[in-house]
Amino acid sequence: MASSSMRSWSAAENKAFEMALAVFDKDTPDRWVNVARAIGGRTPEEVKRHYEILVEDVKYIESGKVPFPNYITTGGVGSIKTIRK
Repeated sequence: MASSSMRSWSAAENKAFEMALAVFDKDTPDRWVNVARAIGGRTPEEVKRHYEILVEDVKYIESGKVPFPNYITTGGVGSIKTIRK
């Protein structure tokens, strides 16, 4: 059985992670403990590592090393659908 740190993150966990990061900024004491508690089922170490990976990904995207997906938009106002080519 894989350790919990090897377990992929669900969409719900990622959303909770994003929301917790907005609440517990870099100046919050015990930031990773608080973020992990807000998510549930993750350790502070897992949460910190997930954040470090996110920061690395953003750096690659901003440096142009990762191309943006080619999306097309269909539908009218209020009914926009995005489709990946």
